Amino acid sequence: MTLNARRMPRYAVLLAAVAGTAAVAAPVTYRLDPDHTYPSFVADHMGGLSKWRGKFNHSEGTVVLDPEAHTGSLEVRVQTASIDFGNEKLNEHARSPDIFDAEKYPVATYKGTLAKFRDGKPTEVDGTLTLKGVTRPVVLRIGSFICRKHPMHGKEVCGADASATIDRAAFGITYGKSFGFDMQTELAIQVEAVRADAES
Repeated sequence: MTLNARRMPRYAVLLAAVAGTAAVAAPVTYRLDPDHTYPSFVADHMGGLSKWRGKFNHSEGTVVLDPEAHTGSLEVRVQTASIDFGNEKLNEHARSPDIFDAEKYPVATYKGTLAKFRDGKPTEVDGTLTLKGVTRPVVLRIGSFICRKHPMHGKEVCGADASATIDRAAFGITYGKSFGFDMQTELAIQVEAVRADAES
């Protein structure tokens, strides 16, 4: 049985519309720009005596985003040996088994699902952090999220600012606890990611 010839264009238009919608809604992969991605944290020193701020200089990862379907994912890998407090003696201690044990655990990983979309933008990441061989659930709160053409190089980029608070003792990093250090640690990551098919 064949379709009436007069009805063919209508079906063709319908199929084209469906195909076009599927193309628009397809998930898009973005790769983290290491020069504009900044994983950092704030940790207590001596039970409120002061705050130590540190960052990691080397990280990589991907974001997969489908704003129409309100779905997506995030994966970030951080080189723990790239810890930087702005104090080399403290950096060396942080790389030691007392803290990150960077030789044994060279990579910290965060994997999660983009969640609680508002106006097509995620406001949280529901995921897990693996640090020093221990994996625990961690929810990142997204303070800002935007995707657009970069005004300088014209490639499509997404940028976000996210944060969370973790108990570092839950990951086996208990150094300083006996001295009264607060184990609660504030995490923050500013990230820019370039659309994968626009990188070249």
